[in-house]
Amino acid sequence: MKKIIVGLILCGLVIAGFFILKDNKKNDNKDLTKVKVGEVTHSVFYAPQYVAHSLGYFEDEGLDVELLLTSGADKVTSAVLSGDVQIGFCGSEATIYIYQQGEEDYLVNFAALTKRDGSFLVSREKIDDFSVEDLKGKKILGGRQGGRTLKL
Repeated sequence: MKKIIVGLILCGLVIAGFFILKDNKKNDNKDLTKVKVGEVTHSVFYAPQYVAHSLGYFEDEGLDVELLLTSGADKVTSAVLSGDVQIGFCGSEATIYIYQQGEEDYLVNFAALTKRDGSFLVSREKIDDFSVEDLKGKKILGGRQGGRTLKL
């Protein structure tokens, strides 16, 4: 009977220790560096970022990352220039426009997050043995706000 009581006490101490350590880890969040990231669109191409965010990898590195949808490269660029976000995900076009205007405070693109265009061609109906020739005479709708309709 004494062994059972001692075993229960040890189990209780282990469980209590676990919760104490878990609470201490939460208190470490006060020391995290806050970083706001403005992204031009939510995209499957940013999946590694979303996974790292949801699994706490940024926190493990001392970062409290807040992801903000900032639709449009012009809006992302404005958010970075104004200090509303520290990092902006967008194409280089807006930063090039600012640089070409002779601004002294311009942004520098320093990384390529995606290597390919984030567009997909989808159809309402299944097309067996699809080829580009199947697009002749069809309309293609842009996949996001501001996208264009192409007539081929």
